[in-house]
Amino acid sequence: MTSITNDTYLIWFSHLSRRLSGPRVWPVVGSIPSLFMNRHRIHDWMASNLRRTRGTATYQTTTIAIPFLAYKQGFYTVTCHPKNIEHILRTRFDNYPKGPQWQAAFHDLLGQGIFNSDGETWLMQRKTAALEFTTRTLRQAMNRWVNRTIKSRLWRILDQAAQDKKPVDLQDLLLRLTFDNICGLTFGRDPQTLSPDLPENPFAIAFDSATEAILQRFLYPGFLWRLQKGFKIGAERKLQKSLRVVENYMTRALNARKENPSDDLLSRFMSKKDQNGNVLADDVLKRIALNFVLAGRDTSSVALSWFFWLVMNHPEVESKIVGEISTVLKKTRGNDPDMWVKDPLSFDEADKLVYLKAALAETLRLYPSVPEDFKYVVNDDVLPDGTPVPAGSTVTYSIYSVGRMKTVWGEDCMEFRPERWLAAGGAVQEYRFDPPKDGYKFVSFNAGPRTCLGKDLAYLQMKSVASAVLLRFKLGLVPGHRVEQKMSLTLFMKHGLRVFLSPRELKGVADGQ
Repeated sequence: MTSITNDTYLIWFSHLSRRLSGPRVWPVVGSIPSLFMNRHRIHDWMASNLRRTRGTATYQTTTIAIPFLAYKQGFYTVTCHPKNIEHILRTRFDNYPKGPQWQAAFHDLLGQGIFNSDGETWLMQRKTAALEFTTRTLRQAMNRWVNRTIKSRLWRILDQAAQDKKPVDLQDLLLRLTFDNICGLTFGRDPQTLSPDLPENPFAIAFDSATEAILQRFLYPGFLWRLQKGFKIGAERKLQKSLRVVENYMTRALNARKENPSDDLLSRFMSKKDQNGNVLADDVLKRIALNFVLAGRDTSSVALSWFFWLVMNHPEVESKIVGEISTVLKKTRGNDPDMWVKDPLSFDEADKLVYLKAALAETLRLYPSVPEDFKYVVNDDVLPDGTPVPAGSTVTYSIYSVGRMKTVWGEDCMEFRPERWLAAGGAVQEYRFDPPKDGYKFVSFNAGPRTCLGKDLAYLQMKSVASAVLLRFKLGLVPGHRVEQKMSLTLFMKHGLRVFLSPRELKGVADGQ
C-alpha cells in the first residue's frame, strides 16, 4: 500500500483530481461553492456526482475537496460502491472509526455511548447490548409498547381526524409514537407525546433542539463552535440549555429505575459491569440510554413517513400489502374484518408479513433514514477501486446514492418495486424474503461489526404501525402539500407529511374480492 506523506500530498491530490470527475475544485475554497449552491439538495447532488465518475461499470467514487484549515482533514472522499463500503465497514474496520471530529461534536449529548465511541468502550457496550437484543423478552416488550400506543392513542387520533375530515401531519404523529415507544423500552418512562391534544414535552423538545444544534457543529470548523461554546453564544448557548433539560430528565429516569428495576434496557444495563468488574457509573448509564433513544426514535418514524408516501403513489403495492395482512389475519382471527382491526398485530403475526417487509426494505433503499455516514481515516489507505485516502481525512459512504445506481441495482433502480426483495413465484402469502447476496448493496442498518442490533425490532415496529394504519384507513396527500427532503443527518420530510384519512372498506377483502 502506498503511503501518503505530507511531502507527496500535492502530488496525490493532483493525481486524484485528474483521475476522478467529482465537483469542481477551486483554489483555496475547494468545492465549497458547489456544496453551498446545492445545500438544499445535498444527497441528490452527491448521487449525481457519483454517477458522473469515470469507470462507473466497476466503481463509483468521488472526492469533494473542502479545505478549511488543515489540508488533509479538509478533503472528503465520497463513495457508494459496495466493495468500497465493505472495505470500510468490514475489511479495514479498525482503520475507519467514528473519529475525533464526530466524537467531539456529539460528546456533550451522547458521551461515550455505543453510537459515539470506538475501540474497547464501544466493544463492551456492543457485547452487552447484543445479549439483550437477541432475547425474545425484549421483542415481546417492544410489541407491548408499540401495540399499547397504537390502540390507546394513534387509532383514536386517526379515527377522529377521519370523522372530522381534517388532515394530520403523519410524520409528526409517527415521531411522537416512536419517541414514546423507545423511551418506554429504554428506561420504562412513557412521555405520552402522542396524545389527542399533541402536548409539548420538555424532554422531547430539548432532545430535538440538542440534536439540531449539534448538527451545526458539522457545518463549521471545530474552532468556531468551540469558541461559541466558550462564550456561550449562538447555537451553543441554546444547546447548553437543552442539555440541562435532557440531563435532568435522565437523572429522574435513572433514579426511578434504581428504586424500581424493570425489564427496560436501562435496568438491564444497570446490572452489567465494565471490563474492570465495576458497575457502570450513572453518567455512563444515562449516555447509553440516550444513544438508544437517538437511534430508535427518528430512524423508524422517518422510514415509515417515506413508506406511506410511496404507498400512496403506488396503489398496486398498497393493494398487495392489505391483501397480505388480510390473508394472515384470516388464519389467526377468522373471516370477520371487525376482529382484524380490534387489536394491533402480535409479533408472531407481524413476522408473517413478508411482502410488507419487502416494501419497507425498498423504502429504505430509496430513502434511507441516515442517508450519509462518515468515517475517520486512521492510517493511509487505498480503497479497492484504487482511490488513495490519507490519514486524518474523512471518508463518506453515501447510502442514499447506492440505491440510485444502475450499476448496483439495475436499470429500474429509481422505481419503487418491493418484488426485487422477494424470491420469484408464488402468491403473496407464499413469498420469501430474499435480500441481495452482496450485503453491502444495502447498508441502511449499517453492516459489518457495527450492524444495527435493533434491526429486527425496527422491522417489527414498522410492520405493526404500517398494518395498523393501512388496514383501517386509505391515505391521500393534502392537495398542494409539497414532500421535500430536509437537509439533516436524518432524512426528515421538510414540511411533514400532511394527509387526509378515510375509513377502509374491508368487507370486499374478506370476501376475496
